[in-house]
Formats: sequence, structure tokens, C-alpha cells
Amino acid sequence: MNTKGIRLGLLTVSLLSVLLLLFFIVWTQRLTNSNSTYEIKGYVTSAMHRDIPVPANAKLIESAAYSDHPTQSQSETYELKHIGGEQGLYPPEEYFQKLHEAGWTELKEERMGHIHVLYKEEVRIAIEIREDTFQIFLLRSDEDHRQNLG
Repeated sequence: MNTKGIRLGLLTVSLLSVLLLLFFIVWTQRLTNSNSTYEIKGYVTSAMHRDIPVPANAKLIESAAYSDHPTQSQSETYELKHIGGEQGLYPPEEYFQKLHEAGWTELKEERMGHIHVLYKEEVRIAIEIREDTFQIFLLRSDEDHRQNLG
């Protein structure tokens, strides 16, 4: 009877180990699937500025104009699932490559966390990348800023 109890205990431990392993595999797969990558299906022109490409499948969720902000004149916020990776930590390389091809140059020394500053000719923009959204800001020039001050 004693050996039967030990075998039953070992069988129970073995079954629990298998169940725990299966749970871990399913849980890991679920996390992997939730970190899906974004997909860009072509590009359209931003309504804010004709030289800013925007992924065609990104949904415009907010547009704003700022008359009293010292550095921003306008912004657009778009939704595109997984554009920034987990917690917005992974900038979308394909999108930044498209911006580069369109003539935009990133000012890496002005990058602040999720915010990337780019310029093309006399125009400066900032793009803030989050997990499922990105926001484009049209920045005021130094001359615009001086005119607003006085």
C-alpha cells in the first residue's frame, strides 16, 4: 500500500509538471502573438503637410491647430496597431525609411525618448511613436516663434 501511494504521488507530480509546461507554452505563445508587428499598406499624403507621407492604413483619430503653443503649430494623431512595438519602444524602421526617401532627415541629437525630430528644407516636424498610435507635430520655425513673442 505504501509503494502504491508513492507511485500515485509521483504520477500526480508528473501530471502537474506536464500541465505546468503546457500552460507555460500557451502563455508564451499568447505573449508572442500579442506583440504582432504592424503592417503598412502603402502611403498617402498628410493633410497637414503635402511632403509628409503617412501609412495608408493608419486611421486619423485627431487633428489639432495650436495658435498659442510656442513650438507646435499643428498636429495629427493616427492609430495603427503595433506601430511602435511593445510600449512604443521600437520605432517603425519601414516608416522612417519612407520619410528619409521623401527627403526628411532625422535630427538624432534632438531625439527625446519616443519623440523623433526631422527636417526637410525649412520645415521641422516631430513624430511621437507609441505602441498603437503615432502623432505628427508641425513645429514652428524660430522666426515664427520670435514673431509670436512680440
